[in-house]
Amino acid sequence: MQNVPVFLCANLIINDEEQYREYEKGFFPILKKFGGEFITYDDNSITLEGASPPSGRIILFKFPSEQAAKDWYSDSEYQSLSKFRRAGTSLEHLTIIHGIPSR
Repeated sequence: MQNVPVFLCANLIINDEEQYREYEKGFFPILKKFGGEFITYDDNSITLEGASPPSGRIILFKFPSEQAAKDWYSDSEYQSLSKFRRAGTSLEHLTIIHGIPSR
């Protein structure tokens, strides 16, 4: 699954908007460095069936491969920046979802 795009889905609750804004300020350049794309976010998602996720923000990103997503997450610059996310939010989950291989 080397060249299969992956999506990262995050669900978080923002507890401290100032800390979270510091995270957002530095986030996009690091995301782009690893070929990542911001897809969308939603503060008011709707669950049609099953248990609803905790209230909060759901965010969707895309990376060209699983390895690119893992490299982004483990990058020292990202990990340093993520201290603001950790201080300002409660992360419910950060999940990798494999896409469909391109033909």
